[in-house]
Amino acid sequence: MKRILVIIGFLLIMSLTGCASLNALIQPTAQVDNNAGVAPLPPYSGPKARMAVADFNVKAAKATGEIGSGLREMLVTALINSSRFSVVERQVLSAVMQEQELGISGAAQAGSGPQRGKIKTADLIISAAVTEFEPQASGGAAGIGGGGSVASGILGGLLGAALNKAHMALDIRIIDASTSEVLAATRVQGQASDASGGFMAGFLGGWGLGGGLSVYANTPMEKAIRVCIIEAVRYIAQTIPANYYKY
Repeated sequence: MKRILVIIGFLLIMSLTGCASLNALIQPTAQVDNNAGVAPLPPYSGPKARMAVADFNVKAAKATGEIGSGLREMLVTALINSSRFSVVERQVLSAVMQEQELGISGAAQAGSGPQRGKIKTADLIISAAVTEFEPQASGGAAGIGGGGSVASGILGGLLGAALNKAHMALDIRIIDASTSEVLAATRVQGQASDASGGFMAGFLGGWGLGGGLSVYANTPMEKAIRVCIIEAVRYIAQTIPANYYKY
């Protein structure tokens, strides 16, 4: 008992002095490990399904529109890198149409530019909603009684409290573009903590964090994001009926 009181007294003193070096001691350094997390899909060289990915609907309180855009970018990249899908991009359609109009306006060099009437349409629409986005579910002060101070953080670490946990979830829908019928829907999630090991560097080739997400690089949230995206691609690949794979 006396030893515990001495330790608590020491930690309170360090809290008051604002010792930054001790705070650094309890902040784990995330390591990149290509083998961490969920295994990617096996190689594939068969016919592809053609799809478009809609803008993400952001419903989680701690997520923003920019985060939703970044997650969508990552999903599009992962879908393409899986070699199973042909993804048509609708977010830049106005720019495509502008180039085509320029080509027929007479202002562009004759014989140059894109041709009209060749824009490909999607058979499937992938819709996603960000329903959970928690970068830090618990800190070093968890269960200690407040504050997140240096002392409480260290004491939390000494008592085995998790320093940082992160999780996110996406609601995924696969929609037939001809009928608007929802063919399948599910919820995929990813979670990680400081104690869970390394962090994934890529999936079927390297791909970075999308716009608005770079702040989470080398943190548990990065791994949670990557796991969630990989699980979304896995679900989409395994759920789409075989007759859509025709390109």
